[in-house]
Amino acid sequence: MRDCYCTVNLDQEEVFRTKIVEKSLCPFYGEDFYCEIPRSFRHLSFYIFDRDVFRRDSIIGKVAIQKEDLQKYHNRDTWFQLQHVDADSEVQGKVHLELRLSEVITDTGVVCHKLATRIVECQGLPIVNGQCDPYATVTLAGPFRSEAKKTKVKRKTNNPQFDEVFYFEVTRPCSYSKKSHFDFEEEDVDKLEIRVDLWNASNLKFGDEFLGELRIPLKVLRQSSSYEAWYFLQPRDNGSKSLKPDDLGSLRLNVVYTEDHVFSSDYYSPLRDLLLKSADVEPVSASAAHILGEVCREKQEAAVPLVRLLLHYGRVVPFISAIASAEVKRTQDPNTIFRGNSLASKCIDETMKLAGMHYLHVTLKPAIEEICQSHKPCEIDPVKLKDGENLENNMENLRQYVDRVFHAITESGVSCPTVMCDIFFSLREAAAKRFQGDPDVRYTAVSSFIFLRFFAPAILSPNLFQLTPHHTDPQTSRTLTLISKTVQTLGSLSKSKSASFKESYMATFYEFFNEQKYADAVKNFLDLISSSGRRDPKSVEQPILLKEGLMIKRAQGRKRFGMKNFKKRWFRLTNHEFTYHKSKGDQPLYSIPIENILAVEKLEEESFKMKNMFQVIQPERALYIQANNCVEAKDWIDILTKVSQCNQKRLTVYHPSAYLSGHWLCCRAPSDSAPGCSPCTGGLPANIQLDIDGDRETERIYSLFNSYMSKLEKMQEACGSKSVYDGPEQEEYSTFVIDDPQETYKTLKQVIAGVGALEQEHAQYKRDKFKKTKYGSQEHPIGDKSFQNYIRQQSETSTHSI
Repeated sequence: MRDCYCTVNLDQEEVFRTKIVEKSLCPFYGEDFYCEIPRSFRHLSFYIFDRDVFRRDSIIGKVAIQKEDLQKYHNRDTWFQLQHVDADSEVQGKVHLELRLSEVITDTGVVCHKLATRIVECQGLPIVNGQCDPYATVTLAGPFRSEAKKTKVKRKTNNPQFDEVFYFEVTRPCSYSKKSHFDFEEEDVDKLEIRVDLWNASNLKFGDEFLGELRIPLKVLRQSSSYEAWYFLQPRDNGSKSLKPDDLGSLRLNVVYTEDHVFSSDYYSPLRDLLLKSADVEPVSASAAHILGEVCREKQEAAVPLVRLLLHYGRVVPFISAIASAEVKRTQDPNTIFRGNSLASKCIDETMKLAGMHYLHVTLKPAIEEICQSHKPCEIDPVKLKDGENLENNMENLRQYVDRVFHAITESGVSCPTVMCDIFFSLREAAAKRFQGDPDVRYTAVSSFIFLRFFAPAILSPNLFQLTPHHTDPQTSRTLTLISKTVQTLGSLSKSKSASFKESYMATFYEFFNEQKYADAVKNFLDLISSSGRRDPKSVEQPILLKEGLMIKRAQGRKRFGMKNFKKRWFRLTNHEFTYHKSKGDQPLYSIPIENILAVEKLEEESFKMKNMFQVIQPERALYIQANNCVEAKDWIDILTKVSQCNQKRLTVYHPSAYLSGHWLCCRAPSDSAPGCSPCTGGLPANIQLDIDGDRETERIYSLFNSYMSKLEKMQEACGSKSVYDGPEQEEYSTFVIDDPQETYKTLKQVIAGVGALEQEHAQYKRDKFKKTKYGSQEHPIGDKSFQNYIRQQSETSTHSI
């Protein structure tokens, strides 16, 4: 048996690691990981490791998906065969090379050819075992010769600047007659090739590690005597090693990869304005946003970008109020209110996720952490009881846990975000107006969201809401399921409580909670979060933990003497201060009040030859920190920037490199207090609305409309047939909700026009880019598959358009 864990990597940089599943050959992880990708990459790779207590963990195998192939597997559960990991499967990076063929006349008057090969630089080489000391060998190889030369080793960098030139004699001088010489040279040069191999100079005795190679036939010099290009490094072709592919097992993944090409704001105004005025359209079903929900296959894919866009522009409450009241009008029975997967309920879910994530953490995290740590047995199903467990004790344990969670929720009303309260207010009003005879409907309309779709799922699977770092173990998971069921029922205020459970043991357990005080607590809580004139949430201010984690920092030189060395520290950021501690839970060693953060920027790799560094600039000095990977560095920079955005003294310029040995590395200024030499990157104001890029969301919505164009056209037909013909509907049109055919038709026309215009802009941009791009440039090195596919598509489309 093995103890395995899995890592997610961009090329070879680890950005996420699952928990370890012990003693299993079929481990189930069930973990979700989401990130924005902060840099370009060629492969998304997944490595499976076997944990070893005494030695370094051993790699079992890996799955590497090329960036171009991610679309193929988009949002589909797929089993991937594990591949062997060796130097050849780990090749990454690119090389800049120049070749020049020149004639030289020797002392005896004989003309011979010399080939000059210049290795300029490499970029993005892999880091092997935490280090990269690369050098290159250059070989001229032909049928009868092989001549190798080697560059110097560049220490501690994976972007080495070699800039070395090597000379090879190509044509051996022979009795000089024009004709024979020409034939000989032609034939000779064609059979030769230049091979460049990159190696990592290892200080161990195992020998150097192979980093990749490239082979260039000298035919490229036929047209002109000089040639220069960027190349992707390739693996060696060792044909002898054929390994059986099916001997390592396989890995099941579901990858969702989206890539949006976003124009500047003005391109999107027609479509954006159409979407933003959705709340004011009468009836709301004729609005652009509602139409998006109608044509998308899953309501979820429409809700995500819609809510983000509307939140960004502060239009989410009126829109949700409009679609929710339209839905309430269509509801016949007060007990089924908001139970379906409608656009309204998906939009409210999405808003709670975005605006309420922080509220969820403040409310539930302490209770959930306590449950995970104290680990008391809570099984109350007599059939599933383990030996030695007592049913009475377990019931008491569970009752205490439920009480703890229930009180945390019902006492959290004051911290509920304003956006959510405004939405709940409009839900409550709409429901009470529609079902005037039912006194409880104004509560159930709100509790079906806050309990059923917000707190209950978070208690059930806390890892999906970042309340716990990984999946909980089976026993804790069962405890959380029982708590979640009970809290959900308490919150739903249903009349006959014990009848709402399938299981008799749950009904027995629920007897504990049949007291009136529980129902009152729920009603008070629901009243508080759905009343419109709530008191200002800022009045109850306790420091809110925004992010914490382990990183490496450089000593700041606060003492006059002492080494400026690097140390691992536990960092915590709240909305009051940024602190670091010797380890988690200790007293802080150093604290920076938020108002003292003047800027947060990346730090050039050259400064300390370390990747993923950033700097937190304070009035008298900068704190240099190294994050564990590129994704984490971006997260920290973003959140620190956001928190310190409103500081009065924010800097406009900064130093991108460090101050070392008496001067700034970037601008060479000798004074350590010299003003910065680069403009600071403009961050975003510290506000949930602006954590969102409105143009990017509009682009996302454009892509959705564009992919469902046929449905938009069908909906137009449906409007046409509805306004002319009042009889029973045709089958294919009955799926759409159309209240006012003429208004809806008008909006559809505008949507189709807006989408068409954007589609032309995209096509034009691609054509222009295609004309400008050179294969072999730094952006598109030779060996770039995505570019080759792109060329193929372009040539196909261009032949059609002719």
